[in-house]
Amino acid sequence: MSNVDPNQLPPAAEPATEPAAAPHRPPDDAEEVYFEGSPLLRGALGKNMLWFLLGLILIAAAVAIPVMFRQSKFPWWGDLALAIIGIIFLLVPVIRTKTVRYRVTNYRIDYERGLLSKNIDTLELWHVEDIRFHQSLFDRMLGVGDVTVISRDDTMPQLDMKAIPNPRPLYEQLKQRVIAVKRQRGVVKMDPG
Repeated sequence: MSNVDPNQLPPAAEPATEPAAAPHRPPDDAEEVYFEGSPLLRGALGKNMLWFLLGLILIAAAVAIPVMFRQSKFPWWGDLALAIIGIIFLLVPVIRTKTVRYRVTNYRIDYERGLLSKNIDTLELWHVEDIRFHQSLFDRMLGVGDVTVISRDDTMPQLDMKAIPNPRPLYEQLKQRVIAVKRQRGVVKMDPG
């Protein structure tokens, strides 16, 4: 065994460090989620009002019939059936919005729908031709809006994402990301003529 003084050993090589102010992030394939969720119920208030009104009318009828017509031969289970149908009518808008789900990432949009069985369509961002944004005054007050994606995809040429919460940042991110993905894949848009 040799007796070597630890103070006289050469210093260990230090690991290489990246420059502190790199101009760009290194490319990676990590998927970043911009939005994941269902449309908001408040975004379709006009369409859902009819369901709510019918549900309330049926529940009110189930309560009012036995009180107003005590001598009638209307069976108790008829009142119960009216009340149950009224509750189902109240739940229809909630079920309709919860059966649709969007997942928007930096590479694709997944559109999932279904209650018991599920269907999922995927739209790759490099297929996107145009993106539209719509938010009415009422939508702005409720904090929702619509983002429409128009693409060259055969299975989903147009995707309407309705009643998205806080939609403007998602729209801006999608606009920028579509350009970046097309550049990354080398996709060039050519106008005919």
